[in-house]
Amino acid sequence: MTSTGITNWPAPARLTVGIVSAGRVGTTIGEALERAEHVVGAVAASSSQSRRRAAERLPESEILTPHEVAARCELLILAVPDDKLPLLIAELSAAGSVRPGTIVAHTAGAQGVRILDPLTDAGALPLALHPAMTFIGTREDTDRLNNCCFGVTAADEIGLAIGQSLVLEMGGEPVHIREEHRTLYHAALAHGANHLVALVCDAAAALATVLEGQDVRPQRLLGPLLTAALDNTLQSGPAALTGPVKRGDAAAVARHLAALTEADPGIADGYLAMARRAAAYTNPPQELIELLGGDR
Repeated sequence: MTSTGITNWPAPARLTVGIVSAGRVGTTIGEALERAEHVVGAVAASSSQSRRRAAERLPESEILTPHEVAARCELLILAVPDDKLPLLIAELSAAGSVRPGTIVAHTAGAQGVRILDPLTDAGALPLALHPAMTFIGTREDTDRLNNCCFGVTAADEIGLAIGQSLVLEMGGEPVHIREEHRTLYHAALAHGANHLVALVCDAAAALATVLEGQDVRPQRLLGPLLTAALDNTLQSGPAALTGPVKRGDAAAVARHLAALTEADPGIADGYLAMARRAAAYTNPPQELIELLGGDR
């Protein structure tokens, strides 16, 4: 590849990569690309934590400003938080930092490639590469990309082929997400992952009262059960439902709600909302419908 165009795509041999910024996602993507024999030449890292992370995981990369990083790479990864992305793109565009022919990929889940229009208009090739994974900030994150899907959005078939190739090189599985579906795609992932965290934390908090004074952590009780429930759901969908809602046992659900309300009304609210959703996947009796406050 040259600064004026792209050749020999897809499956490039080596690219000079720049990353803005060296957060959890950026360093993971950079490390994965280096494992695929690309070269992360420079990263932008403003905080002391980001600088330490870059030094540990991308030790051969220079730490430069975002404009300097953009000006010297063939593949530019914009891995800033979603709400910082529009301003970063505007600043790079206004300064003319991105050379024509540069592949510019952001990692924001809810955005497609239209947000990159200011850079695309200047000759960049836009990509949205979102890893459907949660990151903890260690090398384990990079290993997890080997079992991770990436939501890939591009402006055309050539861009899509490039994005898919890059994902495959990182060990991931590319999944094409159309521009108009990016928000729904991201909402589904956030609903599943983030609300799962809240759900498990609520269950653990309720169990903490039950287990007070015992040398047993709530997580010990929940771990095997939740792992089995998740595995069963991923394999069987709604057929994995068990318990009183599945049985239509309104009396048991009412007792649950009373006990949870006494322990923590907020947890009871969450239980009620999720019981409504669980009931929607069954054929609930009228008594349960009325208790949950839903419609048949």
